[in-house]
Amino acid sequence: MEDFVNNEPNNFNPISEGTYPPKPTVVEKKENALRRSIISLGIYAILFYTLFNQPIVYIAAILVVIIIHEMGHFLAMKAFDYSNVKIFIIPLLGAFTTGKKQNVSQTHLSIIILAGPIPGIIIGSILFFINKDLQNETLKMLSNVFLVINLLNCLPFYPLDGGRLIETLFFKQNFAVRIAFGIISIMGLLALCLLLQSPLMIIIPIFIAFELFNENKHQKIRDYLKQERINYFTDYPALPDKDYWLIRDCLLFSFPKKYVSIKPGDYQYSLIEPLLIKHISAILQVNLTYNLNTLKQILILLFYLGSFIIPIIYFGLQLQQTK
Repeated sequence: MEDFVNNEPNNFNPISEGTYPPKPTVVEKKENALRRSIISLGIYAILFYTLFNQPIVYIAAILVVIIIHEMGHFLAMKAFDYSNVKIFIIPLLGAFTTGKKQNVSQTHLSIIILAGPIPGIIIGSILFFINKDLQNETLKMLSNVFLVINLLNCLPFYPLDGGRLIETLFFKQNFAVRIAFGIISIMGLLALCLLLQSPLMIIIPIFIAFELFNENKHQKIRDYLKQERINYFTDYPALPDKDYWLIRDCLLFSFPKKYVSIKPGDYQYSLIEPLLIKHISAILQVNLTYNLNTLKQILILLFYLGSFIIPIIYFGLQLQQTK
């Protein structure tokens, strides 16, 4: 969690002073991440058991797969010197890992994305071949969970890992293509919800639609900032005070209902300043280095597509065994 510290009194008048007040200083709150994760996992297990009445062993297998998947992202971020790396568990829906780094390369970002599903696919495949002779139902179930969950994550729909990889390789900074890809992802995920008969999953495409709506407004703000020669390819600590208040005004104009209690041009700290800080941080962009040529992009894409081959062979063999 983050908090902020006021650097000036609330009656600061930028017009009379001839300058802008300092932006709020973000202070990282210390929290027990391990305790938070354990509590979230517990809630996940209880809700899953209550709503779906599945065996405890099956629920434990899902949680193990999710933890290993997110630890892949976590360790890759740590290896590439990301700061403030955290894993968040979302009961019934899964989990995600976040971290901060201003200068990122396509190569590192691709590795971070693939570090989630690939280990799970490898583990699931190993369990399958170990169990070919043993024919143990628990090992079979665990292998299925590893492969199914990670295979679903490899589907080319945002915000799944497969969609994030495609976006990173080919159109991370192309807003128009990203919007089109987001719409395709919504339709694809809705089709997946129908296929799996999982009404709960509809939350994901709804979230994407809401995110696309906000991102469209965010991009208009970035276009204005670019016109005014304001650098938004920076992180919050490096953001000049003047730019903070100008971007804040842009948000107040673009989201008047969300920030109805604050007037643009009123450069005083408000009670909802932490929310504004997070929103401004969402406007700011990382510096993505495009260090992958066409050949490297194709090789990574082939490696990604190859991750589907093992599960397809696996389920094909299972189908033959049932005949």
